[in-house]
Amino acid sequence: MNLRLTLLSVLLLAPLASIAQDAEEVSPWAGKATLGYLATSGNTENSTLNTALEVSYSQGQWVHEARAFALSASENEVTSAEAYEFGWKSERKLTDNDFLFGRVQWRKDRFGGYATQFSQTVGYGRRLINTDVHKLNAEVGVGARQSELQDTTEENETVYTGGVYYTWQLSKTAKFRQELKAESGSENTYSESVTAISAKLLGDLALVASYTIKHNSDVPALTEKSDRYTALSLEYAF
Repeated sequence: MNLRLTLLSVLLLAPLASIAQDAEEVSPWAGKATLGYLATSGNTENSTLNTALEVSYSQGQWVHEARAFALSASENEVTSAEAYEFGWKSERKLTDNDFLFGRVQWRKDRFGGYATQFSQTVGYGRRLINTDVHKLNAEVGVGARQSELQDTTEENETVYTGGVYYTWQLSKTAKFRQELKAESGSENTYSESVTAISAKLLGDLALVASYTIKHNSDVPALTEKSDRYTALSLEYAF
């Protein structure tokens, strides 16, 4: 009788144990969505809208990541800035600290020196610091870039890339992030700096203040080499 009760209990509890185990498993999917909007009125009317979406998938030794970004600004109902970005990156882990990567990056800027820039690169990366508080990754790579200037001139060149990515977990609810990266070719060097600090508001919702600089070394006459964006956004992690 006791043996039958034991077997019956095992049969009844086995599905529950399986469900509990599945619940504890970490999902391979992760991501975050960002939205920022600022409007002023009075003698002049200004508005700025920035949106971003980042989704990653981790499986075994591979990590795949997609990013999208859009920015629009206007003054007195006249568009003064409009930019879009899309990127895809795949990482293949070699060791706990070393990895290979492949990346494609597309950029469009209606008011910049370059109308579009599309690059495809492969390279090597290393996690120089990887603790709960500080994380620092460095990457180097090589590839190709196809660009179109605002005057419809086209450029095709080999590029060499480098990047440094740092995060500092200031507290349980606050984090600092600094990214520096560059693509250098015979026609132009593109560099980008992103400085951001985030603070959790409620659950997975955070407030993010960021400052971005995008720079092209060679642009047409009467065109600014650098674009700067300051944003205050809400970020939702999922």
